[in-house]
Amino acid sequence: MNSDMVISIAEKGIYVTLIVAGPLLLVALIIGLIVSIFQATTQIQEQTLAFIPKIVAVLIGLVLFGPWMLSHLLSYATDIFANLTRYVG
Repeated sequence: MNSDMVISIAEKGIYVTLIVAGPLLLVALIIGLIVSIFQATTQIQEQTLAFIPKIVAVLIGLVLFGPWMLSHLLSYATDIFANLTRYVG
């Protein structure tokens, strides 16, 4: 196993991580922005107000995007385990 192969595996792992985490982070960002705009317009400065909508939105996003995320993770894991003999030997 040479250094190019290690870098390729690490690059693909980081790419899969970003692709899988991206939708949930985007949902949390959008909900946080909406709550912040709501707080700014109504002058409610309660810091704990932003947590509950974000948690609910991320859980809903996890339910919606869960199968897609799982399929990406499984395809990456299958690729790693299928080529394990090539990586080790």
